[in-house]
Amino acid sequence: MDFRLLLIASLSAVLGGGWAQQEGSVCIKANTQSCGECIQVAESCGWCSDADFLTVGESKSARCDDLESLKKRNCANIENPRGSITIDKNKEVTNRKDKTEKLKPEQITQIQPQKLSLTLRSGEPQTFKLKFKRAEDYPIDLYYLMDLSFSMKDDLENVKNLGTDLMREMREITSDFRIGFGSFVEKTVMPYISTTPARLINPCTGNQNCTSPFSYKNVLKLTNNGDEFNKLVSQQQISGNLDSPEGGFDAIMQVAVCEEHIGWRNVTRLLVFSTDAGFHFAGDGKLGGIVLPNDGRCHLENNMYTMSHYYDYPSIAHLVQKLSDHNIQTIFAVTEEFQPVYKELKNLIPKSAVGTLSSNSSNVIKLIIDAYNSLSSEVILEHTRLPEGVSIAFKSICKNGVEGPEENGRKCSNISIGDEVSFVISIESQKCPAHGKSETIKIKPLGFTEEVEVVLNFICDCECAAHGETNSKICNLGHGTYECGACKCNEGRIGRLCECSKDEVRTEDLDANCRKDNGTDICSNNGDCVCGTCECKKRDNTAELYSGKYCECDNFNCDRSNNKLCGGHGRCVCRKCVCDANYTGSACDCSLDTSTCLAKNGQICNGRGTCECGICKCTNPKFQGPTCEICPTCPGVCTEHKDCVQCRAFEAGEKKDTCERDCSYFQLIKVKDRDKLPQPTDQSFPLTHCKERDANDCWFYYTYAIRNDTKEVYVVENLECPAGPDIIPIVAGVVAGIVLIGLALLLIWKLLMIIHDRREFAKFEKEKMNAKWDTGENPIYKSAVTTVVNPKYEGK
Repeated sequence: MDFRLLLIASLSAVLGGGWAQQEGSVCIKANTQSCGECIQVAESCGWCSDADFLTVGESKSARCDDLESLKKRNCANIENPRGSITIDKNKEVTNRKDKTEKLKPEQITQIQPQKLSLTLRSGEPQTFKLKFKRAEDYPIDLYYLMDLSFSMKDDLENVKNLGTDLMREMREITSDFRIGFGSFVEKTVMPYISTTPARLINPCTGNQNCTSPFSYKNVLKLTNNGDEFNKLVSQQQISGNLDSPEGGFDAIMQVAVCEEHIGWRNVTRLLVFSTDAGFHFAGDGKLGGIVLPNDGRCHLENNMYTMSHYYDYPSIAHLVQKLSDHNIQTIFAVTEEFQPVYKELKNLIPKSAVGTLSSNSSNVIKLIIDAYNSLSSEVILEHTRLPEGVSIAFKSICKNGVEGPEENGRKCSNISIGDEVSFVISIESQKCPAHGKSETIKIKPLGFTEEVEVVLNFICDCECAAHGETNSKICNLGHGTYECGACKCNEGRIGRLCECSKDEVRTEDLDANCRKDNGTDICSNNGDCVCGTCECKKRDNTAELYSGKYCECDNFNCDRSNNKLCGGHGRCVCRKCVCDANYTGSACDCSLDTSTCLAKNGQICNGRGTCECGICKCTNPKFQGPTCEICPTCPGVCTEHKDCVQCRAFEAGEKKDTCERDCSYFQLIKVKDRDKLPQPTDQSFPLTHCKERDANDCWFYYTYAIRNDTKEVYVVENLECPAGPDIIPIVAGVVAGIVLIGLALLLIWKLLMIIHDRREFAKFEKEKMNAKWDTGENPIYKSAVTTVVNPKYEGK
């Protein structure tokens, strides 16, 4: 038992992918053993079929990798089959130039293309465009299904003339219109109706004359004769039942599936369902002892539904399926009371509408026209069942190029006659089907008979597999098929070249071949021993590889510099750096390029250091910087050469007496003025412009440069000395300034005095205006008249 466990462990890399196969790349992580398996992993995966692609220690699954990695490894033959789309039938949508032209339904095309073939590779979506155009004057079949329970008695009277009136209104929409009529009441068992003999003949009470109860009756097959519709409907009688919900679902099912009895054509199919009550659905039949689910088949005999007592009501989902399969659009014409119920039902049935029916159905024509316009103005795509692993996505481009977000891109609304919309459809397969055969799906607009047939072909293997050599000598003398650069072993054989038999393998013997220098570590603990050969482990980083006969080498354990493997300037080969050109060192961190050491004067390290690994090492301690050009304690070039230039050009300065001895190290050239000095833009060598002052405060100008190891000094031959001051202008200016200042002061004083006088005069005027003079008599004045009054005078 222990031996068998060891055997399974040693062969795990081939049989199921070893536990060590942990790979960041999804292609390598899949641990595929053939090209066919590889291309199923992801769209980005490819298989290298080069015979010499694998290095020592690499497993067969290393042939499967992402395309970029295979190219980097110089694979010449990469198997990477791609999907494709072929349009098999592409009839243009109908575009009528002559509005009066009459076309048969089969001559009208509203959807394009009609058939495609898609070749799918796993993970690679194929996208195509579907066009839909709402045709003009498209034929319409309308079937009016009416509730004839007693509560609908007054409605029946208004429906009797519906045929001709509706025919006249619909002529405005289409010249090819047909109408039919059917009625329903309820299942003919208790407790839905009374089964007493008298009630089976006349279910109504009082003096009402009603017909026998029935489940569903096809009164009139679809016809273009409105008068016949009126005639037959006029002959209909009301019936009755016991409970409020009606058996309308039984009737809808029969109308949908009995195409020949109803007379449906492959045109727009409308079903008008008229009632003033609710509905029974699947499960309610148990009340009458009916437990068999509705079989969704036609059971009309003499235009009567004969199996209502045998099959239960259909479920809503069952109805949705049958209405969709038969391209029937439903219009629920119900009274106000039951609007909420049927609106919820509408949300479950695609391409259906709800209209409010008046109490006596007097508005039924307007209701039908409005509902038809609403239904026909929207397009909703649906598809048949998809094969396992296949997904589909829609994107609608509706009227005026607007992208429609409704129904996950499957719907466009507000479409008028003649409008054209399109849908971008993407189909993707995630795996190859087990049988590998083609599949067919159909895509169509809900409520329309036209559809697009899409044939799905699957890429399950590579092209090179078809040219494989069975029982090839390469595969250990015939123990496998050599295909796509690798051996596909026969049953019971394993190994890269099918060199081992599962039944004959002895683990101990094989492991000995996987130990380096008879050591204890199998494959250096970096791989698995498979059939006596080391297959190295894979790492999460696809760029990091183990290699070697015993997996003793890798390409990621070399010296690093600046946190980069081999300094970013070499390759790690078996744990040693192989440096790029112009680099050396254990981590390839030493550059042999001296361009980084060149100073501004063109010398390496400014002539004051050595260039080591692209970096200057200054030999003169006074100099520093990347090129030994910075000297914080050194004088500048101008200051350094000032005394020598002054003594040689003007025979002056501190080195006048030792000029010949100390200052003969450069070549002196005199120029007449500063414009003749060399300019930096004209030179291909370092040049310094200098401006210095001598003891007499005179300026002199020169340049210092090193050209071809020759030091050159260009100097302006004339000193620039400052001129003496001109006394007369200075004195005149001082006198003029004093005079001007005096005049300014006098003007200011005069201005201040004027302001003061005006203020005083204004004050005087104000006091004069405010003075009050006494207007009484002079106190020393005496009048010339004296008045004497007789005291005895009494005024008589």
